[in-house]
Amino acid sequence: MTTSAPVWDCPFHHTDGLEFDPLLKRLLTEAPIARIRLPHGEGEAWLATRYEDVKLVTTDRRFSRAAGIGRDLPRMTPAPIAQAEAINLMDPPEHNRLRRLVAQGFTNRQVERLRPTTQETVDGYLDEMAEHGSPADLAHFLSARLPLTTICELLEIPPADRARLRHWAVAMMRMGPGSREGQEEAKAALRAYFTALTAERRADPGEDLISALATARIGEDLLDPDELAVMAMVLLVTGHDTTTYDLSNIAYTLLTHPEQLALLRARPELLPRALEELLRFIPFRQGPGIARVATEDVELGGVLIRAGEAVHVSYLTANRDPAVYERPDELDLERDAGPVNMAFGHGQHRCLGSHLALMELEVAIGTLLRRFPDLRLAVDPAELDWDSGSIWRFPRTLPVAW
Repeated sequence: MTTSAPVWDCPFHHTDGLEFDPLLKRLLTEAPIARIRLPHGEGEAWLATRYEDVKLVTTDRRFSRAAGIGRDLPRMTPAPIAQAEAINLMDPPEHNRLRRLVAQGFTNRQVERLRPTTQETVDGYLDEMAEHGSPADLAHFLSARLPLTTICELLEIPPADRARLRHWAVAMMRMGPGSREGQEEAKAALRAYFTALTAERRADPGEDLISALATARIGEDLLDPDELAVMAMVLLVTGHDTTTYDLSNIAYTLLTHPEQLALLRARPELLPRALEELLRFIPFRQGPGIARVATEDVELGGVLIRAGEAVHVSYLTANRDPAVYERPDELDLERDAGPVNMAFGHGQHRCLGSHLALMELEVAIGTLLRRFPDLRLAVDPAELDWDSGSIWRFPRTLPVAW
């Protein structure tokens, strides 16, 4: 059993379109349990890249997110993104309690009730794009608008507040020199906004998701004011941010894989399966997310992780693990159903809003392909401007023609 390992310096800042980060590929192949140094935070961490190892770390209670609270753990961003009261830093049983309460106000049935409204919204946005005429920026007309509108309608956020909430959410995810102050200011602003809003909804509940969370009970148990404010904040940020970039990335990927696009046009019933494959295939972020801490010595993939050491996982490499997926670096919309991809995470911290995101993607991409059967990129892919200052990977604009 290995008890030490060479340290890999891992900036994980690969912004060449949606090409898979070659450093992550090397780690998956050469050092699947690697000792790494990240751009921010103190010390070093372990990184698990294989599917089964990622699965173990994300489901084994000996790896704790709560144990990292108060520590300056290795990370990608100058300031930590998550707040101490957030569900994504909790362990069982506290995590289970909060997730059960949240689930009462955020069910699959409630999300499905949104489908007709989402369809109307998408139709309206694509009407505007058609009226604008070819070429048009798909990111402007669809990607940057639909997810924010959907989650804000679900939370009943006043339209006048949405632009500044979006600004703060983007600022929280910035990387690189000079971004820490903006991150911290954005996080504080979001916290203050939702502290006030959730207090109002608890005092005078309506039909929205925040009101449902404010009044959800298990016995006499309610979310306390801090938990409620942070939960609403997490839902706003996670409920629109990644889906915004997913929409552009999926459209770009289909438009640059013409054979797969033709297949999906010919067989639209493949769309739900195709979206799962697209989410598996697309490297949607830079590097890993929130670290866990080993609470005791644990053997992981032949490596001894000592109690107290930080452990990261890579969902990106898990989704490209050749031990799990045949031809993992190929996009195959007819791929046989296999293990669930990890685009939404895994285990107890799998994204609470995954069903909302999938519904939005299904409506938006399906409608886009029906409405614009000749859709194509309006510029050479090499001319696209890719964001380089965020943990997310996405084109800033996506010019399309038809």
